[in-house]
Amino acid sequence: MLEERRLTTEEKALKVNLTLDIYGCFAEIGAGQEVAANFFKAGGSSGTIAFSQSAYDMKVSDSLYGEASRYVCEERLTTMLETEFDTMKLRLPEKQTESRFFSFCNTVESLNYHKTNQGHGWVGIRFQMEVNGPTSDVVLHVKMHDNSHKSQQEALGILGVNLIHASFFQSEEMNQFVQSLLHRLTRDRVEIDMVRVSGPAFEGADNRILALNLVKRGMTDATMFDLTGNVLQPASALYKKNILLMRGRFRPVTKVHIDMIEAGIKQFVAEKGVEEENVSVIFELTLKDLTADGKISDKDFFDRAELLGSLGYTVMISNYLKHYKMVDYLSSIARGKMMGVILGVYNLHTIFDEKYYDNLPGGLLEAFGRGFGHKVKLFVYPANDVETGDLYALQDFRIPAHLHGLLQYMKDNNKMAAIEGYDKQLLHILSDDVLSKIRAGASSWEEDVPYEVVKAIKYFELFGYVQDKANVTVSK
Repeated sequence: MLEERRLTTEEKALKVNLTLDIYGCFAEIGAGQEVAANFFKAGGSSGTIAFSQSAYDMKVSDSLYGEASRYVCEERLTTMLETEFDTMKLRLPEKQTESRFFSFCNTVESLNYHKTNQGHGWVGIRFQMEVNGPTSDVVLHVKMHDNSHKSQQEALGILGVNLIHASFFQSEEMNQFVQSLLHRLTRDRVEIDMVRVSGPAFEGADNRILALNLVKRGMTDATMFDLTGNVLQPASALYKKNILLMRGRFRPVTKVHIDMIEAGIKQFVAEKGVEEENVSVIFELTLKDLTADGKISDKDFFDRAELLGSLGYTVMISNYLKHYKMVDYLSSIARGKMMGVILGVYNLHTIFDEKYYDNLPGGLLEAFGRGFGHKVKLFVYPANDVETGDLYALQDFRIPAHLHGLLQYMKDNNKMAAIEGYDKQLLHILSDDVLSKIRAGASSWEEDVPYEVVKAIKYFELFGYVQDKANVTVSK
């Protein structure tokens, strides 16, 4: 693996070219013209490349893959991979008996002449690990941050070579596979915010863990997946949606979390500009909330992902510790649509803590402008007062006197409201207490979580739950 990491882009392309049974084709739409070129330049390509084609004009693309309303999208990439792989099999039936076929495709929008757009694209490969064997797929979404069209093309060329090389030579070890995708590239140049693998070459791989690793390794700041574990590209899945976000640890999901989201949705859909059928509810986990003893536990993350999936929710993983950064990121995707953020009253203390924004020149005011200057509204859920045990809600919010004006501004301008219609009988439930009960082997925890979560914890033996043959719960 050390030797593989030292290979240059040219050496990787040459290694593929000199592997006698690897044989495939390239199809590149838009700005992605550099990947095939790297293999031609490396030498020995005549035994590897069946054909290469580019479709820069939309009419040519339509003639090859059918008409489309969007050209730089996952659907287009999938059509390309299928079409080109099937075409190669149809044209070269005899070659199938001696070669492992692949089709590499991308559809890319690079920086325009006026530099008014975000360079991005979909990149993928369909390939065989065995001669005439079943196929496996890799699909990526990338953002390109170089400030010139030429540099973005060069970066995409390196990424494409990395992907093809890793698919054939590094697919057995997924951590190495993911890391190798940006070999000889930096995050300042290319960001991968979605990766999805499928097929026998990736047997046992979980796309949710891959999504987590993208954020852990700094390859992107946020990625997401749905209730089935299918990884999604945030900008595509949430484009112009009314996003309702709830951040938390969800360790585990309790009846309080469900009450928060259900009561919050009722108020959110009543807001002007919110269309109920256009609402996307997102449960977000930050890397900080996944960290224990200085390390991020894949198992702990997987447990929480299973629970949220069992409830039918979409999960986002992010590296945005501070609320304003997360909201600013989502607002750029929502494109002017109304957004909502559900949070507990004690989390509101952090948002109004001036020390929290020491890294910003404009301090707290800059953070509020960046995070809540958009069409965003905070919905604040009450709690039991940690000191008195009495109800502690937004109307009782304790804040330094010099910030009263800012709090009132938020209320008066429809940027903050107390959640109504909540279940007061649930406010005593705390996730940490529930987790302690599970690990201690007590059964009372079942009263504090939804029935679906009880079933999931028992079935998957999550959070240290183990049931012995006598049906007795014990701690791991």
